[in-house]
Amino acid sequence: MLNIAFMTEYAPLYGKALWLVLKLCFWSSLASLAIGFFCALVRYFKLAALTKICDAYIELSRNTPLVIQLFFLYFALPRIGIKIDSWSCAVIGLSFLGGSYMAEAFRGGLEAVGRGQIEAGLSIGLSRPQLIQYVILPQALAVSVPALGANVIFLLKETSVVSIVALADLMYVAKDLIGMYYKTNESLLMLVVSYLIVLLPISILMRIVEKKLRKGGF
Repeated sequence: MLNIAFMTEYAPLYGKALWLVLKLCFWSSLASLAIGFFCALVRYFKLAALTKICDAYIELSRNTPLVIQLFFLYFALPRIGIKIDSWSCAVIGLSFLGGSYMAEAFRGGLEAVGRGQIEAGLSIGLSRPQLIQYVILPQALAVSVPALGANVIFLLKETSVVSIVALADLMYVAKDLIGMYYKTNESLLMLVVSYLIVLLPISILMRIVEKKLRKGGF
């Protein structure tokens, strides 16, 4: 039988941890979108040396675990005099990881725009910035939305490893309670429920947005 009294007593700890996770996800998602959008534009327009730098970043980011990236930021950089607090370390690590996935999502959207439409825009005298703003971006963003939403959910789930840099996230709280009180079932159940409270609404919202875009002709 589950110990309801135990769950009621320690539910506020999960509430605080959930709020921390939401803030982490929000700021890292914003940074990831900015990084990904920049890299996608650089690669799409093949901007000389910047393309190689973005390619190298994406390969490095996607082929190294987040745990290793966090260890490097939190434990290795201080050895050369660069100290980063736990919160900043988590945001930077998640943004570094998420940016590469966002870049690929944006790239897929950009490449989905028909070449004929681009040529048509150029033929009527649109400049490159105007072409990006009025022709390419509206269609590319609509195509990218499902992948972008999936990446936000991915980042939210990846916050489960930030406890290694001493942040009291949901996983940290669950492991702490299990270690102190041996209430494994109760602690894990509250952990699952906490993630579902956030993940399910985001997933449903992204499905609604995707359906709206499809109905809109994108």
